[in-house]
Amino acid sequence: MNIPVNPPKVESPHLPLEFSVKQESIKITGFWMFLVSDMLIFASLFSVFAVYRSHIVFGPTPNQIFHYAPTLLETLLLLTSSFTVGMAIYAMRNDRQKAMMTWLVVTLMMGAAFVTTEIHEFVGDVSHGITWHVSSFLSGFFILVGTHGAHVSFGIVWAVTLLFQLSRRGLTPVTTRKLYTFSLYWHFLDIVWVFIFTFVYLYGKIT
Repeated sequence: MNIPVNPPKVESPHLPLEFSVKQESIKITGFWMFLVSDMLIFASLFSVFAVYRSHIVFGPTPNQIFHYAPTLLETLLLLTSSFTVGMAIYAMRNDRQKAMMTWLVVTLMMGAAFVTTEIHEFVGDVSHGITWHVSSFLSGFFILVGTHGAHVSFGIVWAVTLLFQLSRRGLTPVTTRKLYTFSLYWHFLDIVWVFIFTFVYLYGKIT
């Protein structure tokens, strides 16, 4: 038997719904702290990659394994998904649940296409003997890009659970807070990808 969930009482009706309850607003602040810690993890991985990017031993160079076509496709997919998740938040703020869920589904599909393209790229590398243990450069590359891909994969699972909760509970201070924190997480991954594209793929291709 389903137990009805009583939404918390709105304390500040003039604020967006996700900020209208103090408890949910505090959770948003806590999520910002999580993003800071995650940023430090990626900063460490970028540092490791920067140190070892020239340590190729007898393995392939960045210019030999990086290809513009899949990387540009991944960039287009992820940056466009940042726009669609923003549209989901816009629809949420205007109490348009159907439109919000539609934009969230589009975001999820673009994220799935990004991960699929990245996996296809990795499988192609491995089939040619390009693996993480060949050189320090490849170790840093696979760990950095793979960690980002794992984050995107987690975001996809998160989006699916949000769609399920939103379809059952509608727009409440709790569900809107969850969607808002998801959007922060997704935008953060987009920013990290811009750095990966610039300093890993683009810089590696031209040097």
